[in-house]
Amino acid sequence: MDLNTVAEVISPARAGQWRPGDAWLAGGTALFGEPRPSVRRLLDLAAAGWTPLTVRDEGLEIAATCTVASLAAFTAAPHFEAFHAIAGGCCHAFLASFKIWNVATVGGNLCAALPAGPMIALTAALDGECLLLAPDGTSRRVPVVSFVTGNGTTVLGDGELLRSIHLPVGALTGKATFRQGSLHTYGRSAALLVGRRDGDGRFTLIVTASTWRPYRLVFRAVPTAEMLQVALSEGVPAAAYVDDVHGLPVWRRHLTRMYAEEIRQELAP
Repeated sequence: MDLNTVAEVISPARAGQWRPGDAWLAGGTALFGEPRPSVRRLLDLAAAGWTPLTVRDEGLEIAATCTVASLAAFTAAPHFEAFHAIAGGCCHAFLASFKIWNVATVGGNLCAALPAGPMIALTAALDGECLLLAPDGTSRRVPVVSFVTGNGTTVLGDGELLRSIHLPVGALTGKATFRQGSLHTYGRSAALLVGRRDGDGRFTLIVTASTWRPYRLVFRAVPTAEMLQVALSEGVPAAAYVDDVHGLPVWRRHLTRMYAEEIRQELAP
């Protein structure tokens, strides 16, 4: 869609250049997806030249401008077993063409904050932490599960920029699996769950797509089936389940509980 109110594009852009009427531009697949009459200027982050993926001793750094295609093609650091077990599946949960894969970014998917955003599920499941840069030069770090607050809403303030997502090595080297379901073969995700078991036995379950925002359940060890279902009932409110054309809340809740049990069984030692 044409943004016919835009009069200027700043390329490359950097933190500190934002002013009212600006919008950060990465891949643009979400930005150009609907009218935005208040936008007067685009700040081009794609031209900033950020390294898409950086492997460090303490984990993996994903630039906000890293494309889905780059993430799906990442095969380095084979010891990041949990990452490699779920990254490909989460990328395919976009159900998008190669053209979208080569443009859409990890950061853009998080900032769009749609319930079905698969990069939210991936990074939240791996204990991702967002680095946010403010116009005044300050920065802060926010867990991915807290970054998305609702349907299309995040903790980002005016002019604040998502620079990168850090995945700690402890979460990357465990075991992981995921489940995804939708009304149609090529439909938007109605439920996307990711489970992870760390080397110390800790079990983490992330619930997305079926809920308006991500929910995280953590256990000291893989729980029993009953413990897991009780935790889902207590940890995910009934009002948290999405109600739209892609599925009713009662069905999404059913999928969530069914997939959670499948994940629990698969990751049980």
